[in-house]
Amino acid sequence: MSERALPTRRLGGLEVSALGYGAMVLSPGVYGEIDDERAERALNAAIDAGATLIDTSDGYGADGHNERLVGRALKGRREQVAVATKFGFRLPEGVAPHPFPVGYAFGELGVNGDPQHVRGYAEASLRELGTDRIDLYYPHFPDPQVPLADTVGAVAELIEAGLVRHLGLSNVTAEQLRAAHAVHPVAAVQIEWSMWRPAEPELLAAARELGVGLVPWSPLGAGFLTGTVGRVAEGDFRQNAPRFDEANLKANNDRFAPVRGIAAELDITPAQLALAWLLHQDPNVVPIPGSRTPAHIEENLAAVRVDLDATVLARLNGILKETNVEGGTLL
Repeated sequence: MSERALPTRRLGGLEVSALGYGAMVLSPGVYGEIDDERAERALNAAIDAGATLIDTSDGYGADGHNERLVGRALKGRREQVAVATKFGFRLPEGVAPHPFPVGYAFGELGVNGDPQHVRGYAEASLRELGTDRIDLYYPHFPDPQVPLADTVGAVAELIEAGLVRHLGLSNVTAEQLRAAHAVHPVAAVQIEWSMWRPAEPELLAAARELGVGLVPWSPLGAGFLTGTVGRVAEGDFRQNAPRFDEANLKANNDRFAPVRGIAAELDITPAQLALAWLLHQDPNVVPIPGSRTPAHIEENLAAVRVDLDATVLARLNGILKETNVEGGTLL
């Protein structure tokens, strides 16, 4: 058991803390520079504070950096946590990425979900993580050149072999979820979802119908919803996100002032309000906020104990419905 148990929720057949921890923030080039010592302190702080779902990816950081960080933090603590990782970005030499456009800074991304490579991806992640199984394994993005059912079938083989415990999907549509679930039961779908990025209603409905858990990534709007972002520093990926350019950021901060006002009324932080709001959307929602600061990690995880009554939720939903965000989506 972790030092301070949190309430739990289910992602399909996987039971985890109601809030997990997203490790992407711990690799350089995301929110500016960071050293491994600080990153490992953050990971250990998350586990100490009760987070039992740690989320990483083979594509976070250079050459498996993020998975190695998580692996070092897990030494002696592996049984305390469920490890989730994603695949398709870290390609072996000679394996070509399949590009597809995104409406974000990169312009396009490239993945390869060919089933012949999936076992190799998993074996590489297992080495980096220093473990014998992955608890929740996601294709990071659907490959535009490979049927998702084929990629899912390869993960199903890993589950049968005992290398993976549960199948996840990431950044998919409702139609893709249904098609994948027909091949093998899906435990969780990871989606961008927060107060400033609504989830697709069709996808939420499909997940609820199929008993699939929901894992919101960027639940704090890449830090915006903490109410502390007045500018973006050099080396921070948000410099490439239109929502964070100077004019849009000012407009968005002004528009979210009423939300921050409700947090002040409740004597909680804006981050806690944003996470509690997500937790109240569905009993099978498990957000994965990330932070580099132990105090902020504890603050975020304390949101599991924030109760929002129907009146507060109605006020929040009314504000959000009328609030237009400047700058498009993160992806």
